[in-house]
Amino acid sequence: MKIKRLLVNANHEKYPIFIGSGLISNLKNIIKSQSINFIKCLIVVDKNVPKKKINIIRKKLSNKKIYFHYIKANEKNKNQKTTNKILDILLEKNFSREDVLIGVGGGITGDIAGYAASLFKRGLKFINVPTTLLAQVDSSIGGKTGVNTKHGKNLIGSFYQPKLVVTDTDFLNTLPKREIICGYGEILKHSLISNKNFFKYLDINLKKIFEFRSPYIEKAIYESCKIKKKVVEKDEKEKNLRKVLNFGHTFAHAFEASLSFSRKLNHGEAVILGMTTALNFSKLNNFLTLNDFKIIINHIKNFGLPNNIKKYFFLKDVNKIISFMTNDKKNNTNKINLILLKKIGSPLIDKKYSKEKLKIFLKKELAN
Repeated sequence: MKIKRLLVNANHEKYPIFIGSGLISNLKNIIKSQSINFIKCLIVVDKNVPKKKINIIRKKLSNKKIYFHYIKANEKNKNQKTTNKILDILLEKNFSREDVLIGVGGGITGDIAGYAASLFKRGLKFINVPTTLLAQVDSSIGGKTGVNTKHGKNLIGSFYQPKLVVTDTDFLNTLPKREIICGYGEILKHSLISNKNFFKYLDINLKKIFEFRSPYIEKAIYESCKIKKKVVEKDEKEKNLRKVLNFGHTFAHAFEASLSFSRKLNHGEAVILGMTTALNFSKLNNFLTLNDFKIIINHIKNFGLPNNIKKYFFLKDVNKIISFMTNDKKNNTNKINLILLKKIGSPLIDKKYSKEKLKIFLKKELAN
């Protein structure tokens, strides 16, 4: 299969994203083609990644001094303690800034590994090998790294671009359907904020995408990455335009935190639920046309994607949700900052609302 390639031109770092099948079998040559030289390599691996895949990577990099560190990648372990363990290994093995750290796993693994790389000696070379659909279309692009705290999600972190992203679609065959839905949430988000034609493509071909049929899955990943790449290039540090990528996320992060980042609701499911909530709020405030609202909601419901917050929350949870929304890192006033939708492909940035207004809205959503 033809390898697709995107080049991200961030302000301080240019790096390629390779997309295709069987790429880890060619990992050594891909790294060499980008002139990424190193002697030592620490590979941070999500324990869920099949050993067979890790053995391929081990074999392909056998000419290097490789160390492996396995983590149980979940939101509760996405913290400073897990990061410190990685930093300890780098220090104990006397890594230099000319060596490299490779993250192999989903978005949590990439976030933690990238964050550790940004801290070590103020910047260690970092390669991201995303293994989940969510990581491949979203978190591996743009250089956001970070960890959670008891105060909320991703509140400690840095902007740190990788040297290279290797997206091997073969990893997707090992994932349960719930993980694919998780990643699809970000693909859907990218289409809604940027490209109506891409949304139509998804609406027509979603069954084939979920079955990983070629070229549908590759096109979905490529087009999604292309949208995020364009946004990141224009606003790397999230000063203005990049905020559109948070469509649905202010609600989503609060939903996750309110459930203590439990398996009841994973990140991608929370994003779809958050987008549905943001769509309802957009319609309520007469931003989004009824026609576009129905088209999107039907797409979400027809494919059995999360769409009802009453399955996860009760009226008594509203204050907790609002509290986490208030702590969201995108807020810079005492009001809550939302990204809403005007029509498919046209987001609204920096819409600010009082806690009281959002509390009334959420109570209605949970009461209906």
